Amino acid sequence: MNKRHRQPMGKAGAPVFADVGDQPLAPQPSPRRHRSDQGRRQVRLWMLVLLHLVVVMIVVGGLTRITDSGLSITEWQPVRGILPPLDGVAWAAEFAKYRQIPEFRLKYPTMTLAEFKVIYWWEWGHRQLGRLIGLAWAIGFLWLALRRAFPPGWTMRALIIGALGGLQGAIGWWMVASGLVGDAVDVAPLRLSIHLTMAFAILMILEWHVLLAGRSAADLLAARRNREQRLARLATVATALTLAQIALGALVSGSGAGHAFPTWPSMNGEFLPSNSFDMVPLTINFFDNVSLTQFNHRLSAYLLMIVVAWLWLRSRRSSHDAVRRGFSLFALAVLGQAILGIVTAVHAAPPALAILHQAGGIAVIAIAVLVTFHCHYPMQSRRAQRQDRRLR
Repeated sequence: MNKRHRQPMGKAGAPVFADVGDQPLAPQPSPRRHRSDQGRRQVRLWMLVLLHLVVVMIVVGGLTRITDSGLSITEWQPVRGILPPLDGVAWAAEFAKYRQIPEFRLKYPTMTLAEFKVIYWWEWGHRQLGRLIGLAWAIGFLWLALRRAFPPGWTMRALIIGALGGLQGAIGWWMVASGLVGDAVDVAPLRLSIHLTMAFAILMILEWHVLLAGRSAADLLAARRNREQRLARLATVATALTLAQIALGALVSGSGAGHAFPTWPSMNGEFLPSNSFDMVPLTINFFDNVSLTQFNHRLSAYLLMIVVAWLWLRSRRSSHDAVRRGFSLFALAVLGQAILGIVTAVHAAPPALAILHQAGGIAVIAIAVLVTFHCHYPMQSRRAQRQDRRLR
């Protein structure tokens, strides 16, 4: 009588050596996880659109500043201001308002209506772009909220980003208002610096969330365990220094210091110009004094270069390819921006170089955020990825 061959049984009662074809090769993703991943992709796309709009906004804002167009619209009308002047009467009325402010009376008393239209269109376009960003945020937020596409905890983050955008609009008008009174022919440098710094802060927040949304929650959790703790802290410091350098650059632009010292490495033959503290009260020199704002901007650039070079050397020991590449790119970007700044200064900041220098600042801060992110959430090296594939 033949005995049936019995396979050894596992704990769950299934044959230990069961046919592989009878078992699923891998657990199938749940519908909830699929929706979560799809939601992250949608949120990432939305924030990526906002990020690019903010980049364009910063460049257009710089061009508006360079063309001296920022004071051409003397009122803040969030709704009625959407439409530009549509006929000769409306244009005459807008020009009449401009002729009442100090910039026209003290700086451009011979400006014609045709010349006024040029600066008006720059400022009008700048404001419409701000409205477009607000509309893109509102439509995207409502669509994602109704579809419940936001990952857990991201709804409040999106609301904060929208609130920062609204605050930025208010800061913009606060800045413009400083150039409409007394004998001012430009906006206050400190207010300009706050306005530009806020724009860069919004850009950085959006970029960080684009990077977060580009990876799954499980991947981020695993990467967090392997973070480069010390490098992450140091990269955060370098990013803060970069943002401070941009704020100091805005003071240079706002005070007109970019045209004042077409020499390097000295400042018209001096290390620290002798009139750097001539203004009263003393603190106003740090914001309005042409000599001191230019000196501080140069000195902070040297400090940033030293810090980033030191970080680059430390990053060579990292086991993560993305971290090492990121710091190399950061160092090259800072060096290139410094060289561009020197060229801009010695040529007395012509418009083309000035706007290129501002665009360079966008590139540097974007790279700084990227390398900081990779320190916090390092990606697997190619060698580790190959080893994982072999194990599978």
